[in-house]
Amino acid sequence: MEEELKCPVCGSLFKEPILLPCSHNVCLACAKSISVHTPDGEPPVQQSRASASSDYDYLLDVDKMSLYSETDSGYGSYTPCQLKSPNGVRVFPPSSAAAAQRLCSLTCPLCHRSVSLDERGLRSLPRNRLLEAIVARYQQHRAASAAASSSGAPKCQLCDRNPVDAAVMCEQCDVFYCNACQQRCHPSRGPLAKHRLVAPSGSQQQPGQAATGQPPATPRKPATCVEHEAENFVMFCCSCRAPVCTKCMEEGRHSKHDIKPLALMWKQHKCQLSQALNGVSDKAKDAKEFLVQLKNMLQQIQESGVEFEACLVAQCDSLIEALTRQKAKLLTKVTKEKEYKLKVARDQITHCTIKLRQTTGMMEYCLEVLKENDPSGFLQISDALIKRVTSSQDQWVKGNLEAKVGPEFHLTLNTDSLLQTILQLDFCQGKVETGPSVPPAPLLQLEKCCSRNNSATLAWRVTAPQANPIEGYILELDDGNGGQYREVYVGKETVCTVDGLHFNSSYNTRVKAYNAVGVGPYSKTVVLRTSDVAWFTFDPTSAHRDIVLSNENQTVSCNSYDDRVVLGTAAFSKGVHYWEVCIDRYDNHPDPAFGIARINTVKDMMLGKDDKAWAMYVDNNRSWFMHNNSHTNRAEGGITKGSTVGVLLDLIKHTLTFFVNKEQHGPTAFESLEGVFMPAVSLNRNVQVTLSTGLELPKSRKQ
Repeated sequence: MEEELKCPVCGSLFKEPILLPCSHNVCLACAKSISVHTPDGEPPVQQSRASASSDYDYLLDVDKMSLYSETDSGYGSYTPCQLKSPNGVRVFPPSSAAAAQRLCSLTCPLCHRSVSLDERGLRSLPRNRLLEAIVARYQQHRAASAAASSSGAPKCQLCDRNPVDAAVMCEQCDVFYCNACQQRCHPSRGPLAKHRLVAPSGSQQQPGQAATGQPPATPRKPATCVEHEAENFVMFCCSCRAPVCTKCMEEGRHSKHDIKPLALMWKQHKCQLSQALNGVSDKAKDAKEFLVQLKNMLQQIQESGVEFEACLVAQCDSLIEALTRQKAKLLTKVTKEKEYKLKVARDQITHCTIKLRQTTGMMEYCLEVLKENDPSGFLQISDALIKRVTSSQDQWVKGNLEAKVGPEFHLTLNTDSLLQTILQLDFCQGKVETGPSVPPAPLLQLEKCCSRNNSATLAWRVTAPQANPIEGYILELDDGNGGQYREVYVGKETVCTVDGLHFNSSYNTRVKAYNAVGVGPYSKTVVLRTSDVAWFTFDPTSAHRDIVLSNENQTVSCNSYDDRVVLGTAAFSKGVHYWEVCIDRYDNHPDPAFGIARINTVKDMMLGKDDKAWAMYVDNNRSWFMHNNSHTNRAEGGITKGSTVGVLLDLIKHTLTFFVNKEQHGPTAFESLEGVFMPAVSLNRNVQVTLSTGLELPKSRKQ
């Protein structure tokens, strides 16, 4: 409350406050200092009377102003000077005693509204006796509190050691000083010259003060009329908003005004003020509760910030961990590919070395035979040697002198889209909805989405919690050519693998969530591309029970003398595909068959004998195409141990082409070659073959 009781000009407690028309208050002495004077040419009016009791009565008669002249608007103004009060308000100190007699107007230091003074000067402004009484009570209460809190005289608050009794107290600074500290820290010059220094409250007892330190209460004189000092206020003019006495009403000044009893208006305004205070009290109570909430929010913000930082670190760590796991998987694939290439190359080196050693030995033997001069002995063995040399020459065909694998790794890792996503990683600004609503668009997790062969795996999550729980998700893919979307999954899982896609195709995929309210919006579209070439193995789940798989399901043999069928794990319905089979073991001239088949082909007889398989069966001398037990397109050229058989499936032209040791057999067209097909092999216990996949199309093939 103390700030309400201080003058805005001097910064001290009000002393003889006067009430301005704008409802602000200033001390009487301060009102003199901020008044604006008339020019020196105006004749002064002699002072008619003066009051010895106060400065308020001193200004009974002042200059008569030209308030009603043609050049006077009736409003005063002033230009701020360089001097300031302790509260920062610019003031005009009077230059002389004569200047005090030339008052014209003054401006409120708070709202800067000007008020013109009449011939009565400052006496025309009412004295705020109520504020005076409140200031007096406040001073008495502060003095009593100071006396009760201190057993003796107050001490200087600036002495470092052994503080001495205070000599003065600054009302503006509210600090007790001894003489030495006052001269050093609070000199009476500069900006501190306007501060009021008073004697400490507990240092001496004022005259008339009781022994307890509480000054005796003095009865307040009733307020009297300014015009008629002997008359008390009895009525209140609602038009002038001022109390009036009986003589004021008799003189007719307020004859046409709304006059009401002073006591009635007093009670009415008290009631209005009480009601207004009740409203302000409620607002203050709300403000206190709001401050408590804000202070509690500080701790909550601190805790939430720590929790959110930990969550962010965990999310980033999970991304790094997922990338590390994927890196390990990719390295494993590269290692397998490297080991496979090394194994094929080493096997080919071993095989070629053995054949070269045999050929070299035979050549040396033949050279020795040629040195013999016995014709009969030479002719006895020459036919056999000629056949052996011819047979050996046939073994060194072009295919056996070509490397089965190359040094290049045809594996491409495209990280551009993932890197772009990481660079665009940012927070999503949004407020969690509390009312019923459809789910938001799911966020596809690119770090978990991948494609392998003709399969695609997608993962997603919801970015914000929902008032209505999500009941499921709908995953949609197009046809791989930018066509219509179709639903491929409906369920509650957030990870889905879609099989049976086309190789060398790009699929657009999207997902949406639904709950009891409805179906939410789609996620952003993600493009997944299937492999350019097929990587697959033999399928142990669909193979005949006599089939034996090894080498991670890439090598197949059989326990039966009868032909048994084994299928591959890949399924083809579109495009052009090529794979090879290497003959690891070939005994007793069996007839293995190589080709394609549907999933429900018969698996206990040679491939191609039913209407669900298309194949080429081959022995050591020749080969035939076979479908539905129909044998066609016989071709010369068979297989031995170490031979390779390539299968070229063209589902665009609906043809099958075979390559025996790089020599092309076909192509052969089949009108019924439509649908979904899997690589297939049939063999018995005399044959063992190894599958090679992920190969490029033969460059030397004939159309």
